[in-house]
Amino acid sequence: MSTEHPGRTQTSISSPERIRALAHPVRLALLDYLENVEDATATQCADAVDESVASCSFHLHTLAKYGFIEPAPRRGRERPWRSTVRGGLDVRPSSEAAEAPGSRRAVAELAGLQVLRQAERIRTYLAGYPQEQEEWAQASTVTSSVFWADAAELARLSEHLQTVAAEWFGGRDADPSLRPPGARRSHLFAVLNPEPPAQEGDER
Repeated sequence: MSTEHPGRTQTSISSPERIRALAHPVRLALLDYLENVEDATATQCADAVDESVASCSFHLHTLAKYGFIEPAPRRGRERPWRSTVRGGLDVRPSSEAAEAPGSRRAVAELAGLQVLRQAERIRTYLAGYPQEQEEWAQASTVTSSVFWADAAELARLSEHLQTVAAEWFGGRDADPSLRPPGARRSHLFAVLNPEPPAQEGDER
């Protein structure tokens, strides 16, 4: 599972403890916000994610504890935070046999939250789709594919999807001068997974 920013190097994590620390909707929202600003105080974060300052302060300290953010240089009495994640996250189960079960559960929990967040974002966009400008309406898509693949092929396709946005739009996130006139922040959300094992008696 990955959350990607084109043109940046992704941060890989497989520790169950670090993955579980992210598995909270407020923390995901805070990390997403801090990845797209230079730094921000708890008050600014609260305004951005529509949470109380106290709640944001607690979750910011949790993110800092596990190394996802750090204190930024103080601005007078203000204590801002900044992200240490500069290229999105590549979250994978641990390859260590002893950690794999816990790591996989943590990845599944975090991925489930990401699916819900993305689904809500997409629903919000589609709610305004009737009023969308024609060129953007034609450029947007909701699509799916069904195909047969072995594990190695699926892994290669996963790697390709993780790089395709960077190949097209790399550097524009960090450098606004690279964005063409009229550019809008856009999203690619993809899930690759085999169907669950057929149930006994399933004749498909």
